[in-house]
Amino acid sequence: MTDQPQPPEGEIPVKPTSASRTTLSHIMTGNDTNLLGTVHGGVIMKLVDDAAGAVAGRHSGGPAVTASMDEMVFLEPVRVGDLVHVRAQVNWTGRSSMEVGVRVMAERWNESTPAQQVGSAYLVFAAVDEEGKPRRVPQVAPETERDKRRYQEAQIRRTHRLARRRAIKELREQRAAEGIDD
Repeated sequence: MTDQPQPPEGEIPVKPTSASRTTLSHIMTGNDTNLLGTVHGGVIMKLVDDAAGAVAGRHSGGPAVTASMDEMVFLEPVRVGDLVHVRAQVNWTGRSSMEVGVRVMAERWNESTPAQQVGSAYLVFAAVDEEGKPRRVPQVAPETERDKRRYQEAQIRRTHRLARRRAIKELREQRAAEGIDD
């Protein structure tokens, strides 16, 4: 039994941003390195996807799959021994999709300085049922001014994502109609 009131039958609940926010921490080892001796970007991307997936599953109350990674930015290299913190939260929700924002921080093992941001990413997840079909997700309720800004920025990214997808589809249809076989 929960303390929170349940929505009327058929109505999708609303969850605050803080309800699913999480941090995943990991110490980087020699197994994580690339040929330059720094941590491989793919290792960081996996941590990002893991943290974002945990947040999406927690927010949606069940399975959620990665639909796309909108943007992954690497700001600074991560080194062996660094303690990496991957912080994730739901920024925006649609009917069955969620944008999860992720910030990657690193504490340098040999420095007594605060953790610094080394990367960020935006991922889109789709909540799915047992058959892999889309299912409804609770709407996210931004709580702070930062959450509200992130929600608005997520709406802009969604608009751009859909416009880009539409423009590419139209271009491919046009090329096909012209008999151009790619």
